[in-house]
Amino acid sequence: MVEEQESRVAREGRRRIGDPFVRAIARLPVNVRTKLLVAFVGTSLLLVAVGLLGQVVLGRSNDRVASVRPLQKRAVEYSQLQAQARYLRNVLTVNVATDFNTVWPDVAPPQIRGKYSLAVDLFAVDAARRIGASTAAGQLLFTPPREDQKMLDVITSKADELSRLLVERIIPLYGDRTTISNESEEMRPHRAHAEGLASDLHQEASRLANRTTDEINRLIARNASSFESSRVLFIGVAAGALVLALLLGLVLSWSMIGPIQRIDNRLAAIASGDFSGTVEVENRDELGALGANVNRMNDELRRLYTELEEASRHKSEFLANMSHELRTPLNAIIGFSQVLRDEMVGSVNEKQAEYLDDIISSGNHLLSLINDVLDLSKVEAGQVELEVRPFSLREALERGVVMVRERATEEGVRVAFAADPEVDVVDGDERRIKQVIFNLLSNAVKFTPAGGEVDVSATRANGEVRVAVADTGPGIAPEDWDRIFEEFQQSETGVGHREGTGLGLALSKRYVELHGGRIWLESELGHGSTFTFALPAGSSTS
Repeated sequence: MVEEQESRVAREGRRRIGDPFVRAIARLPVNVRTKLLVAFVGTSLLLVAVGLLGQVVLGRSNDRVASVRPLQKRAVEYSQLQAQARYLRNVLTVNVATDFNTVWPDVAPPQIRGKYSLAVDLFAVDAARRIGASTAAGQLLFTPPREDQKMLDVITSKADELSRLLVERIIPLYGDRTTISNESEEMRPHRAHAEGLASDLHQEASRLANRTTDEINRLIARNASSFESSRVLFIGVAAGALVLALLLGLVLSWSMIGPIQRIDNRLAAIASGDFSGTVEVENRDELGALGANVNRMNDELRRLYTELEEASRHKSEFLANMSHELRTPLNAIIGFSQVLRDEMVGSVNEKQAEYLDDIISSGNHLLSLINDVLDLSKVEAGQVELEVRPFSLREALERGVVMVRERATEEGVRVAFAADPEVDVVDGDERRIKQVIFNLLSNAVKFTPAGGEVDVSATRANGEVRVAVADTGPGIAPEDWDRIFEEFQQSETGVGHREGTGLGLALSKRYVELHGGRIWLESELGHGSTFTFALPAGSSTS
């Protein structure tokens, strides 16, 4: 599983590192801190560029808005001038109208209908003078453009001419009268001239006002178009900066994430005992150095592991080959001691009999230890071949209970056995499984105090047979659960006990695993322990 994951991540890493930009960044001969700093500075510069562009866009928009204000001010002034010119033209037009009251019914009294009014002419003179004064150079509140100034000069000239015409040619014709008939032949040509000047004055003022209004409209349209263009430019630049920042971050991240993933998978493979591969890191920074160190560590661990395996194999082979040399003299010691104890060659006194009992007990204990060591060495050396055939697991459990029941009865411990009806024949090495059962039962009886119980059960479920040995002993601390299945390791309770070599559970674990099964522990301090092992049900194990 680890190899498949490592292979998959390596392929993905190679595809990503194959990107020219990622490869280029990975091969830069600078450290990771510098690369991160460059990426941060680059992103910051992009943000600054977007901010500056935003300032420029806002400044231009503000300038465009500011450029409209003077035009609006001029337009207001010109509109007022247009209104004055229109008013002046209407005044003169009314004064020569056939029916004065139809134009200005609230101003003209009935008695001056069909006549020119001196008061109206004097009012027209005042209006013309005001127009001329307001359009004279230096009288406006703004500086008009050159084209506007030419038109203002024309308006000023015509207003002055109209004022002089009224004062010098028309008003003297009234004499001491306030009205005069509009049929006066002497008045008529001057009236026509005045009306023409007033009409020209109004046209020029209207041209000026309309021209300014059109300029405002054109400027507003340009401003709207410029604002839209600036907005599109700003959005485009911001989007481009965002894409560049993302690409920069993506390329830089993959130039580091890819090697880290490959290094992580290689370390996971090393932790699982696979020293066959190497990690490929093209970076020329700390990650490249880390990859090289991982490869060196992998090679060194592979060499040490090979040497350890070789040493362990030699050790196991040595112990396995020493079985005859170790057992033969020990069996002789036990056998001759038994002959002496049975007084087959002569009588022995009470003290001698006690010493012989100690020799026989110690010899049997030492023989059991040697057998366990040799069996474990054979397992580690791969010299154990299971003799797999069908056998009755129920009978094996019953025999194991019978073997420990006498000792349990002497120590005041009750042993009970219960098995499901479907638990009977299984495939396996009967001798090895019996040894596992005896190890678990003897440990349970040994650590259960007087008055306690040992319950043995067997069940079948989920395609496997489970055998559980539960006791009411002192229990085992959680930190010792895994350790007690290792060679020469015991719990705190086992260390304080006189008997035990620390090999029984380790050997049981090896035998169960050789059958394709598993063994585990459930315990609570002060409430006993339950050792359970499971074997495949109904399948042969080779």
